[in-house]
Amino acid sequence: MQKLFLGVDGGGTKCRMRLCDENLKPLAEATIAAPSNLQVRDGNAAYGAILDLIDEVFPKAGLDPKADAARAHACFGMAGARMVSARESFAKRAFPFASVNVFDDIDIARAGAHEGEDGAVLIIGTGSAGLGMMDGTRYQVGGWGFLVGDTMAGAILGRELLRKSLLAHDGLEPSSPLTEAVMARFDNNGDNMMSWSFDNPDACAEMKELHAEGLSHPPSGPIPARPADYGQFVPLFMEHFDKGDPVAAELMNFELLSIDRYVHWFMARGAKSIAIVGGFGERLFDILVERYGPVITRPKSEPLQGAVILAKQIHDGVLPV
Repeated sequence: MQKLFLGVDGGGTKCRMRLCDENLKPLAEATIAAPSNLQVRDGNAAYGAILDLIDEVFPKAGLDPKADAARAHACFGMAGARMVSARESFAKRAFPFASVNVFDDIDIARAGAHEGEDGAVLIIGTGSAGLGMMDGTRYQVGGWGFLVGDTMAGAILGRELLRKSLLAHDGLEPSSPLTEAVMARFDNNGDNMMSWSFDNPDACAEMKELHAEGLSHPPSGPIPARPADYGQFVPLFMEHFDKGDPVAAELMNFELLSIDRYVHWFMARGAKSIAIVGGFGERLFDILVERYGPVITRPKSEPLQGAVILAKQIHDGVLPV
């Protein structure tokens, strides 16, 4: 009987599943709007999302979700799976598949970007991280989160932009059209920005919604701004950078110096191709190619297909686990 390979891309707000035949031809896929970070409800939210997707994807392919799932070899790339203990614990849950392997979401991004071949990937979005596979050795760097890491991230740049806008507002640094546009969003009032940062209305609304769905504890006390709240200022930054704004130029240098560390780190370890993934990275792509040359590439396939590729490579013994 033909083997099946299944990939899951579990993110912070949605979960995707793709089922393929033994030649990696897609048979069916589906997406569910559910938080699938392994740190949400101790992984219970992600577990429930995957079980729901099984019942949707297999019938779409004309297959039985119970009998046919037993011949599927699965690979999950999950947000919140940076810690080995989180991955191992989730893989031990009761799934109906022939085999299950759980990876950090950056692993499936790298596998998809290079379609299973050697190379590195930089995720430059709201968060940031890097992963490479060269000559059978896995190199991971960054991805430590907004509070202590994510130096290339749009959220970090957005937070730095707000800080510089406040400094300019206080007269401690020169202002620019960019800093003035930022302060205008807070009615030119530093108190409003400070309140937004430590008791963010959108973050509070999200917490209440998650609690109503049984996905979090009831909110208590102020809810600070999330990385995505800071990241929403990136389009404004890019708009003013394109216009030659001096503060935007200074912040772009701040961003590129952060990326420099990662690119040079991977090149020193033999990376011949570094794919750029993430919305902010896509916006920076031409700048990065000009700065580093042809080593910078676009991803060949999406992360979900990377999960399927990893599932087959593990089954075939190409990739050890």
